[in-house]
Amino acid sequence: MNSDAAQDGQTDGPARTVRVVLVDDHRMFRTGVQAEIGRTEETGVEVVGEAADVDQAVTVITATRPEVVLLDVHLPGGGGVEVLRRSAAMMAAPERPVRFLALSVSDAAEDVIGVIRGGARGYVTKTITGTDLVDAVFRVSDGDAVFSPRLAGFVLDAFASTDAPPVDEDLDRLTQREREVLRLIARGYAYKEIAKQLFISVKTVESHVSAVLRKLQLSNRHELTRWATARRLV
Repeated sequence: MNSDAAQDGQTDGPARTVRVVLVDDHRMFRTGVQAEIGRTEETGVEVVGEAADVDQAVTVITATRPEVVLLDVHLPGGGGVEVLRRSAAMMAAPERPVRFLALSVSDAAEDVIGVIRGGARGYVTKTITGTDLVDAVFRVSDGDAVFSPRLAGFVLDAFASTDAPPVDEDLDRLTQREREVLRLIARGYAYKEIAKQLFISVKTVESHVSAVLRKLQLSNRHELTRWATARRLV
């Protein structure tokens, strides 16, 4: 700080600003993240948009073209992987590409690998501190890859190991929505709770569960839960 600035009571602000979109289906969580990192004069992070589902996310990202999108993995409308799929052209833009950082409560290997395969530049869990999240946002905006320490191992196992198959053939039979229903069933959610969370009808949930059981050759939700637990999807 120079003497003139000190006499004026001014402090140096961030050297640059990174424009960010928050994508999460929990409004209170988005509000908390905005309050924690969105103080632009202090953090250098400017939150330029928010979205709660896949369609909203694609619309907001297309309209604002942020440097970084903080993306939840489990979203109504197809999940974070679907947002990535529909944003592929923006990620590949030669000038000012949109980069994605997954920010999720889940630390399941399948979730981490799925969004990284989809094009995300990193994956951190919601236990991250505000200071570390700001640092992660700036690093991703510069093109770096950022992971919570434990999660980096999942990516190494999936992409570097010649022994591990690149995809789970059983999981690969399921659609993104079927995977979402599978995960919630395995966590003990009732059909009505799943319907509410995914913004679909109970009848549609039942249809998805039947499809999952058929494709995985399982008999009931108890077998399904054991199957999902064995694959660390819960």
